[in-house]
Amino acid sequence: MSRSDLEVVIVSHGAEELLRRCLASLEANPPSREMAITVVDSGSMDSTPDMVAAEFPAVELVRQGNIGFSAGNNILLRRSEAQFILLLNPDTEVYEGSLDAALARLENDPAIGMVGVKLVLPSGELDHACKRSFPTPLAALAHFSGLGRRGGASRSLSQYRATDLGDDDPGEVDAVNGAFMLVRREALLAAGPLDEGYWLYMEDLDWCRRFWRAGWKVFYEPAGTVLHVKGGSSGKRRGFRQEVAFHRGMGRFYRRFDAPASSTPLNVLVYFGIAAKLALSLAITAVRGR
Repeated sequence: MSRSDLEVVIVSHGAEELLRRCLASLEANPPSREMAITVVDSGSMDSTPDMVAAEFPAVELVRQGNIGFSAGNNILLRRSEAQFILLLNPDTEVYEGSLDAALARLENDPAIGMVGVKLVLPSGELDHACKRSFPTPLAALAHFSGLGRRGGASRSLSQYRATDLGDDDPGEVDAVNGAFMLVRREALLAAGPLDEGYWLYMEDLDWCRRFWRAGWKVFYEPAGTVLHVKGGSSGKRRGFRQEVAFHRGMGRFYRRFDAPASSTPLNVLVYFGIAAKLALSLAITAVRGR
């Protein structure tokens, strides 16, 4: 049962120091309403859960095996009765006023079901994944090849990064990033929890798609700013299992939402492209591991 209006859930696998800084930032920059925090430790092999228990006694700690991002968050999503629930990555740091800005946007527009904020990298640059469009096969190819990330890229190539909306302009977007997803409980009940068919990666795009399908808007609110040490909790370079999970997630997302039943050649081409990218990624991972 909920203990507050806002419940924050952080799923962590290792990343002890990053999680310490994340929890400290929540303590230093709380919202103006009551907040409860739960850390779901997903099979950390280090002293991360012991650190949480010793240094942050007000934080609820749930110890689990390595069950994945979706399953870890769903522990709270299924039991919480809080009006608002925030999914927050352990490699983030919340700045002053960010939680209130996101909550205000959600409260002031009853049609909005999910809010994301402006994510900035340690370099100060924008993490462009904080506002996204649902990828088309062309936009996905352009993004991963780098063509869609170049300055001056056409709209069709840069579409995945939601370039139609300015970095400092609030507005509706197809999707926000899983590092910070503030949701309304009513919308959660309509869309359902995260899909545990995704072990890691792509579950945020899937969830945003289901929010829209359930009739709830997804909104980007740049008045709130959060530091995102991208890859800090999962590793800046994906390992074998992570690469497989990432590419399986791509295939699952395409199959669930975009694969046309009447266009077998297109589907074969897309799945071949995902498999080829996986093979290349695994080869690069093997070379780097030597």
